[in-house]
Amino acid sequence: MTAAPTFLDVDGSAIAVRHTSGTTPGIVWLGGYKSDMLGTKAQTLSDWAAREGRAFLRHDYSGHGESAGAFADGTISKWLAQSLAVIRRFATGDQILVGSSMGAWIALRMVQELRKAGDVNVVGLVLLAPAPDFTSELVEPVLTDAQRHDLAENGFFAEPSDYSAEPYIYTRALIEDGRENRVMTGPIDTHCPVHILQGLADADVPSSHALRLAALLPTDDVTLSLIPDGDHRLSRPQDLDMLLRAVGNLAGRVD
Repeated sequence: MTAAPTFLDVDGSAIAVRHTSGTTPGIVWLGGYKSDMLGTKAQTLSDWAAREGRAFLRHDYSGHGESAGAFADGTISKWLAQSLAVIRRFATGDQILVGSSMGAWIALRMVQELRKAGDVNVVGLVLLAPAPDFTSELVEPVLTDAQRHDLAENGFFAEPSDYSAEPYIYTRALIEDGRENRVMTGPIDTHCPVHILQGLADADVPSSHALRLAALLPTDDVTLSLIPDGDHRLSRPQDLDMLLRAVGNLAGRVD
């Protein structure tokens, strides 16, 4: 049974956190849009970290999982600030960030902010089906006239989800804030090794997006693993094995 979360107040929102101490580099999980920290990939990583005696940290963004707040009130800036508050409060020593889908965008922005402040040392990134800049790169270009109307008149539009009975909500605030957090506008210097895992059967984030991201990263320390039959979730046993190998290899490089 998974232990109850700790709650951290971040700008008035109670953010649910689960943290286990252990050796460094610690592993920090950053979930995707409308996902939660009890999902298959996060739990698999948690179990692996426990077996390895390695520190592991995960949380739910506001409006997600066990955290407080309304999902529709979230933006990249808000979820980034929460993620930074969590890592600064709970993480000690070197850290590897593991970001899934939108979590990869949060991870890349965290590296930028943490390097500016110099208070947490990120020594590796593992990015699964990465979706940095998804609002401007993947959502805005394909908006229908009806969706643009809904954004203008109602401040949001809804899309059916393949992963939940509830629709995805995309707000005008999310899209406008996304433009302010873009990372794929030029070279991205992470100052650490990066391993990208991307399914070629991903119906949500095309593999071309991962290829563009890889091209912007320092080419001497980027690994791009393309999974021919992998979908967006990358939650099959073979995908999870690949995730654990990627994280374990990065951790082994800096142990």
